[in-house]
Amino acid sequence: MSPTPAALRIDNIEFNVTDIARSKTFYGNVFGWTFTDYGPTYTEFSDGRLKGGFTTGEAVRPGGPLVILYGDDLDAIQGRLLAAGATITRPTFSFPGGRRFHFSDLDGYELAVWTSQ
Repeated sequence: MSPTPAALRIDNIEFNVTDIARSKTFYGNVFGWTFTDYGPTYTEFSDGRLKGGFTTGEAVRPGGPLVILYGDDLDAIQGRLLAAGATITRPTFSFPGGRRFHFSDLDGYELAVWTSQ
């Protein structure tokens, strides 16, 4: 039996957070994500391509796999992140194929933003 077209792809990312409203404001303002609430302890987010969730059902677990977001203008995104309360954990650096930086969100999760430009 062959895998379905959706098999073996990242399907969902879930963050345990301390405050869903705060996380919605943070990611909505910085990246333009949209949200669908499923009760008081879970909201689904969508970036237009990938879906995930914020939940208060478990303790915050900073760490885990590095989630990397794409952006055309790293300076503008970094400015929005700082204005929203994020911490830059690794300044912008170049690598074969582009540039990126890492940041820590309000619950301590480290993510990265990269660009091919």
